[in-house]
Amino acid sequence: MKLSLREKFIAIVDNDRLKKSDAIVLLEGDGLYRVQKSVELFNNNWADKIVFSGGIVDLEYGSYPLSYILPELQKYRINEKNLIFDEKSMNTLQQAINVVEMAIQFSWKRIILVASHYHQYRAYLTFLNQVLIKKINLEIINASADNLLWFEELNWGMRINLLDSEFDRINKYLALGHLTTYKQAIEYQKWKEQQV
Repeated sequence: MKLSLREKFIAIVDNDRLKKSDAIVLLEGDGLYRVQKSVELFNNNWADKIVFSGGIVDLEYGSYPLSYILPELQKYRINEKNLIFDEKSMNTLQQAINVVEMAIQFSWKRIILVASHYHQYRAYLTFLNQVLIKKINLEIINASADNLLWFEELNWGMRINLLDSEFDRINKYLALGHLTTYKQAIEYQKWKEQQV
């Protein structure tokens, strides 16, 4: 039995290879759970900038604003000169648009995208779509937050259930043209592996 394109895409995203990058993109959402992964990547010198992207304030849904995230980053002694803030983004599409614009502005060649495992797939497809629209040579490396529990009861739901809703959203936003296809993402991965 052959794997579907979706199954191959999931395997690729879950096993992406870290490379030295220009910035770590910490996507708002899932409370504070994504901060530690971003800090770990920063402290291991995978990039010397962390971009916090998100401007939604919805604590019940896990969308914590910069005023919650910044003290967490400072707790890990991340200097503000190493931080870039995008507080205008109100959804994943806006995050992708704004961060890709930053990549163009700062001539970035590679970013590391940090989301929770259940959100990583849609985030990656959204960011990749903007890269393809803008026709820029930007590598997006996937590095979802580690050690998150699938069956933990959070105010915003169990991650196993959020995974189902993420794939429903992928179908919805693919139809709207906000995401790239699984096939395009697999081709992009092939291109990415040829980059030094």
